[in-house]
Amino acid sequence: MNDIVESYIKLALRTGQYDPDYIDSYHGPEEFRPAALSSVEEKTFPFEELVGQVQDLARRLSEITSRDWDRVEKLRHVSMTKQLESLMTEIKLIFGAQMSFDEESQALYDVVAPAYDVEQFGEMINNLDKILPGSGDILTRFNKLKEHVSIPTNRLEKVFDRVFDECRRRTQRYISLPEGENFTIEYVKDAPWAAYNWYKGNGFSLIQINTDFPTRIHEPLHLAAHEGYPGHHLFHSLLEKNLGRERGWMEFCIAPLFCPAAIIAEGTAEYGVDLVFPKDERIEFELSQLFPIAGLDARLAEVFYQALECLKGIRGLGIEVSRGYLDEKIDREQAIEMLVRYGLRTRERAEQNLKFADRYGSYVVTYSLGKDLIREYIETRSGREESPGRKWELFYELISTPQVPSGLRP
Repeated sequence: MNDIVESYIKLALRTGQYDPDYIDSYHGPEEFRPAALSSVEEKTFPFEELVGQVQDLARRLSEITSRDWDRVEKLRHVSMTKQLESLMTEIKLIFGAQMSFDEESQALYDVVAPAYDVEQFGEMINNLDKILPGSGDILTRFNKLKEHVSIPTNRLEKVFDRVFDECRRRTQRYISLPEGENFTIEYVKDAPWAAYNWYKGNGFSLIQINTDFPTRIHEPLHLAAHEGYPGHHLFHSLLEKNLGRERGWMEFCIAPLFCPAAIIAEGTAEYGVDLVFPKDERIEFELSQLFPIAGLDARLAEVFYQALECLKGIRGLGIEVSRGYLDEKIDREQAIEMLVRYGLRTRERAEQNLKFADRYGSYVVTYSLGKDLIREYIETRSGREESPGRKWELFYELISTPQVPSGLRP
């Protein structure tokens, strides 16, 4: 199987030459990297050649079986099968294949998002309207409330340092971190995302925080848990340690962005926020620690947290708007209007959301849908017990073994 894996890595890297977003991270042998494309090669996509190579690898992989495999080895075989299927889809998309939003998400990520009733989002907004202070339209009042909890730029670094430290400390209660793991934070602008983890290998990540828009008091903790502990940084570090180094499985030195593993990565990162910081503990920590560090007045904190609770009901909005927009059932202005009306985003934020959809397609399903999948898997098996220990055990298993979304569903 290792020969197949080596060929897969080289093929994925070559495919990534034609889509700069495809390879999220690579920390394997330099000799596996393809030579730079010539000016002629840049203009000619080798579709038939790449398709033939994927088909050959898939055939060879399907012929490999062993009664002596342990459970993790069996998971590896399923995972590699799904990775090859998603690679085939990526090649077709680069060549110009047309797919609906749902067809693409199924082919790339092994999931299809349910349909969300946009009108129900209006009911959530009506509930929010009742609790917001002040006068004027709901968007104006909500934006004014957010201004009260916006972290001053000169305090941002101290706030992020505190939340990363606390997320790491809490994660260490339940998971032994790989020796020498570390990360660097970089503050950037003009990005289509709020934050990004660039995993570099050997337990090291570059975590970028986008400062295009004001950062609200509740956002740093979410981003630190999602991008750091117990999210992406820990996820990639453990896969590299447990599977890459200890088992010698080289496929874990490469992370394509558009593949089923993305659902596991984003789903565990989103679920990990609630796992490392249950709601009541999170609010208490932000009130007692972050408000003072940020120099913010907490008098409107209670109504702000009530507002956030109301907005939890619109988690599917981003998926539904992106689906309608990318399937050309609504135009760009309609999509922006829906995000502003039901998501209470500023126009600038809504435009950033659509830039994300333009660039990453159906990837938006990986967040809320991934979280739902991970939550259901863990809480069904933990019996929804109050003690977090069993949940952390199941979480650790998911972030340190090969998994695919269809393998987690009942």
